[in-house]
Amino acid sequence: MGHRLSKIATRTGDDGTTGLGDGSRVRKDDARIAAMGDADELNSHIGVLLCEPLPADVRDMLTAIQHDLFDLGGELCIPGHTMITDAHLAQLDGWLAQCNADLPPLEEFILPGGSRSAALAHVCRTVCRRAERSIVALGETQAVNEAPRRYVNRLSDLLFVLARVLNRADGGSDVLWQHDRGR
Repeated sequence: MGHRLSKIATRTGDDGTTGLGDGSRVRKDDARIAAMGDADELNSHIGVLLCEPLPADVRDMLTAIQHDLFDLGGELCIPGHTMITDAHLAQLDGWLAQCNADLPPLEEFILPGGSRSAALAHVCRTVCRRAERSIVALGETQAVNEAPRRYVNRLSDLLFVLARVLNRADGGSDVLWQHDRGR
């Protein structure tokens, strides 16, 4: 893995730049830093979700995802380095299939809400979509492996499905959008 900090207060960022894992420095508003920050923010939101009472299998998934997101951030931090692989994508696909198996088909759009844990999963989903947009934007100007983009795309789907799972685990159901609410 690239350069590791031995102390946090380095003061090297006072000039508006920050170091990448390969030792190079970029502006703090660089697209790579934005993508790394969005992935880090997603990881933090998942940490908040993990503070809730959750089914053990969901907790295990989210904990593994936190580690994957740290790896994804590491990959973004070291240009040209690969940490997210097809195995990560296959794991997400497996979890999606597992979680979808017991859910009823969608018949209407779902609003973010229901139980607290489901609402937090929806927040994670929206932050994940932002991270995806940041990774796509980064790829427009700099070389980026495709696996991180694919990972966050599939992860946002999983977070949507997990919100549905969590509503049911809490004894509730999806909060459906009412398109004909009589306005």
